[in-house]
Amino acid sequence: MQTQDLTGTPLLDLAFLIARVMIGLLMTAHGAQKLFGWFGGFGFTGTLQAFSQHMGIPVPLTLLSIAAEFLGPLGL
Repeated sequence: MQTQDLTGTPLLDLAFLIARVMIGLLMTAHGAQKLFGWFGGFGFTGTLQAFSQHMGIPVPLTLLSIAAEFLGPLGL
């Protein structure tokens, strides 16, 4: 039985590109909810308040979460 190496094929590369773009858009939208209040989000102050008061998450971790969701897709 022979196996076929698919690494580096144009179709696989295109599939990974599409997946990265879609995941990046999804993460950016969730970050925009937390940072700007877009798409029905709470905005920056609302997110800080909700995370710290209702969920008990410290403010530095909340800031890290917002930054990771909004800026993280740049790494994709």
